[in-house]
Amino acid sequence: MSQLVECVPNVSEGRDKQVIDAIAAAVSGTAGCSLLDVDAGASTNRTVYTFVGSPEAVVEGALSAARRAFSLIDMTKHCGEHPRTGALDVCPFVPVQNVSMDDCVRCANEFGRKLAEMLRVPVYLYGEAARTESRRNLPSVRAGEYEALPDKLKHDEWTPDFGPALFVPSWGATVTGARKFLVAYNVNLISTKEQAHRIALNIREQGRGKDQPGLLRKVQAIGWYLDQANVAQVSTNILDYELTPLHAVFEEVRRDAEDLKLALVGSQVVGLVPLKALLDTADFYIQRDRLFIIEEEHKVRLVISKLGLDSLGPFNPKERIIEYMVRPPEDGRLVSLSLQRFVRNVAGRSAAPGGGSVSAAIAALGAALAAMVGHMTYGKRQFENLDGVMRRLIPPFHQATNELLMMVDEDTDAFNSYMAALKLPKSTAEEVQRREAAMQTGLQQAVSVPLVLAERISVLWPSLKELVVYGNIGCKSDAQVSAKALEAAVFGAYYNVMINLKDVTDQVFRAATQKRAEELLQEAKDGAAAVLTAAANRH
Repeated sequence: MSQLVECVPNVSEGRDKQVIDAIAAAVSGTAGCSLLDVDAGASTNRTVYTFVGSPEAVVEGALSAARRAFSLIDMTKHCGEHPRTGALDVCPFVPVQNVSMDDCVRCANEFGRKLAEMLRVPVYLYGEAARTESRRNLPSVRAGEYEALPDKLKHDEWTPDFGPALFVPSWGATVTGARKFLVAYNVNLISTKEQAHRIALNIREQGRGKDQPGLLRKVQAIGWYLDQANVAQVSTNILDYELTPLHAVFEEVRRDAEDLKLALVGSQVVGLVPLKALLDTADFYIQRDRLFIIEEEHKVRLVISKLGLDSLGPFNPKERIIEYMVRPPEDGRLVSLSLQRFVRNVAGRSAAPGGGSVSAAIAALGAALAAMVGHMTYGKRQFENLDGVMRRLIPPFHQATNELLMMVDEDTDAFNSYMAALKLPKSTAEEVQRREAAMQTGLQQAVSVPLVLAERISVLWPSLKELVVYGNIGCKSDAQVSAKALEAAVFGAYYNVMINLKDVTDQVFRAATQKRAEELLQEAKDGAAAVLTAAANRH
């Protein structure tokens, strides 16, 4: 997988379209950078750019944005609702794919050093890149904002991490760093700016000071007024959306708004949002309201509706969810191929994809058929009394379908790992030893993947038997095909375990694996037989 870092420069200009577009062009014109989102705000007079690329590419993209901003923005004339300290105010680097936080810290240091050398401006490090604890928190670094810089730069404790301790009026200072994915999330109120800020003080972690902490951890918040939308906002930065999810912020603001007799009118995500942040919020409302929603697309729609994410403008998931933005239509995985191409790949002159991947594909189809039987029963008037049963039976098959699909590639990857070990050099005794160890590791992995496949299927037999007893009788043949597909997949997994297990030298691993594979095969035979018998007894 390629390395992807997200870079999110916040620029102090949200009203002049020519300036906004020019900076966007500078980013998108940088080799290796993909500009995903440009979110401009007139009241905040701020634009948030989101782009991704390799670590090297995003540093160059950020420098390109800075060069253009330096020639177009004059901070002596800037005013807006959002706190800021410079023309390119803050520039965080965020790990997205196949990169570590340390990689992003290196990006921040490289960008900060080059920016200071290029423009001769002060640059501070924050977040995971901070060199002192006092600079870890962005609001602390930005205290006093642009207007306080001339005095701050005279004090040793505010010596920049890069660049001169000199005030550059047209630029101010830039803060760069590395952090987890930050969700910029605002809740809309029909209220005054002061009322919104009062709620912000209640919920933000900092609260009103040391003796009055707020309710929500890892949340920064401020209240302001959006003239162009004619609403106030509790504007938040959620620094850890897994610790404090979107719905926690929304519900706390809603409670405070009700106490103050204020109307809450939707909310807004600024820039992009991780898929997990929306799915976690969906799961909260599904559990709270006892809803039956299992499709990812429907969960996203639920969140858009519950939080009113489209209240100030359209919320198109394909353009706002980062995983959807960076996922190419066909990313090289077998599971992303059309059925026709997958089958032709199997038929090709190559050992992979082979029986293991085909077994996983058959298993996924078997589980999908079972889910279909459930859906063809649930919500229909003639089976109304079975809705509760179907709500319980459908999710295991839906989840299994997704997990089994992922195993299509896992099996091929395991085989390719073993083949790579075979190609290692064997000229010296040390090389022979290293190659043998790699081959044994590859073999154990090649054995483990189909064994996990069989284990995953084994838990489905009781649910499938119950489904064939209660499911729509018009889908009886689909349940029967599901049973035979799942049984065939376990046979395939068993054969793949046994052919690789014979070359494993670890006798303990070998004996335990063979015993478990035989047990799972017998479970599959018994399970499929029980399902088919139950189906035959339905008329």
